Amino acid sequence: MNENMYDVVIVGGGPAGLTAAIYLARGCYRVLVIEKEKFGGQISLTAEVVNYPGIEQISGAQLGEQMRRQAQNFGAEFLLATVDSLSVDGDIKTIHTSKGKILCFGILLATGASPKMIGFEGEKEFKGHGVAYCATCDGEFFKGKEVFVVGGGFAAAEESVFLTKYATHVTILMRKSEFSCAKAVAQPVYENEKITVLPNTEVVKVEGRDFLEKLTYKNNQNGKETTFKDTHGFGVFVFAGYEPATSFVKELNITDERGYIVTDRTQKTSIDGIYAAGDVCIKPLRQVVTAVGDAGLAATELEKYVAAMEKKTGIKPTFSQPEKPSPAKEEQAKKQDSSLFTSDMLSQLHTVFSKMEAPLVLKVYTKNDALSNELLSYLLELSRLTDKITLEEIKDEQRAPLVEIYKNGEYSGLAFHGVPGGHEFTSFILGLYNVSGPGQSVSEDVLTRIENIKTQTSLQILVSLSCTMCPDLVVAAQRIASLSPYVCTEIYDINHFPDLKDKYHVMSVPCMVVNEDKVSFGKKNMEEILDFIHK
Repeated sequence: MNENMYDVVIVGGGPAGLTAAIYLARGCYRVLVIEKEKFGGQISLTAEVVNYPGIEQISGAQLGEQMRRQAQNFGAEFLLATVDSLSVDGDIKTIHTSKGKILCFGILLATGASPKMIGFEGEKEFKGHGVAYCATCDGEFFKGKEVFVVGGGFAAAEESVFLTKYATHVTILMRKSEFSCAKAVAQPVYENEKITVLPNTEVVKVEGRDFLEKLTYKNNQNGKETTFKDTHGFGVFVFAGYEPATSFVKELNITDERGYIVTDRTQKTSIDGIYAAGDVCIKPLRQVVTAVGDAGLAATELEKYVAAMEKKTGIKPTFSQPEKPSPAKEEQAKKQDSSLFTSDMLSQLHTVFSKMEAPLVLKVYTKNDALSNELLSYLLELSRLTDKITLEEIKDEQRAPLVEIYKNGEYSGLAFHGVPGGHEFTSFILGLYNVSGPGQSVSEDVLTRIENIKTQTSLQILVSLSCTMCPDLVVAAQRIASLSPYVCTEIYDINHFPDLKDKYHVMSVPCMVVNEDKVSFGKKNMEEILDFIHK
């Protein structure tokens, strides 16, 4: 029991979950953070955070990664998995996940909330073809075009200003008479000459052929409808609130009618040992700073609860102090220099390379241009860090710039068209690890489904290096290819492949194309990719 027994399991790896992990691990409690997609949570999608005390300016992705690393340094453990249900009777609770059962005394629910669709006519059909939900990821696709923003909260106000970097004009369609966010957030909207605000306005429908060509909206006070047309396409960005990720606790009766978790002033639910923190809770303000405050309080209350449970049951989960690098290794790290990789990236690379089993050959297809030179320099520097990677340069005007991963003389099915930098750096490194072995763990059910693929299947993943949602899909698709001789996953930096963008009418990333035919947009895990392949 001890190996799979934790003091506290935290469900959700956003700011709330990571903060609680910092507190609990620092207190020498064994804590596991389970996240289904990407550690960092929704804040990772925010380009700039300027209202977090003590940090003048930082990207959401950087803030999330710093929190994760801090928790890890204190001894917190992490697991990428989906939580299916909880068994909470008795002193020892069970978390049922896609990767098995986990036992614990206490549970913190910090699953957050995700952007929701409004449901207007055409919204689902044109997702990725003009309807979008992430300005940072998809704003660049609407350069020189009209953009409409649907919503009247914090995200709508903030992202509207951001979108003026690309759009010729931004029109905000706001259901209420005024913004629901702070005046300081809304003020830049009214001061921007490229933004028009239409209050008391709702979307009726969007229409078009391969992309948006017509938008109909109405005034909800007098019912008057207005139609906007542009045969060259335009964008509709939806920022209309969030829905809590609490479906897996529905049977526990700890949520309100909207699905948000009900807690007392100490963040405790109606069930002993179960607490909640962050955006998943009922609260008037959903910000990083409030999530962190919730989590700190919940963690200190959980410490008391867990201590009592350890005393009552006589069970003490084994907490392992994180290993600190020796002075010699620290000195070696200081001396190591890289013109391309930061010290944090180097640390991440050495950790992965030390676990890799089989050597790999990266076949690099180049031609005489700047992008090929950048790709070759990037991979040369990478190969200098480990003896597990060897490069083979191939001059090929048609295929460059491209890198293919080979193992034992055979093509692995993993390839990247462009330079795997930006947000795709980590996913590319994980691809190497998954091909070399042992690779990321996969549930028996998913493994069986992958093994049942018996026909050649091509997955083209179109990404932008600035997209924060793309890596999840890339990692999942690459993992499938690394486990199946029938699946080939090729990643394309869409900024360098406009022909693919035009062919599939891509106006949002990530975009997945199966067998050069079926197109789907948005991040997906392995189960969802497999579902779409067999659809």
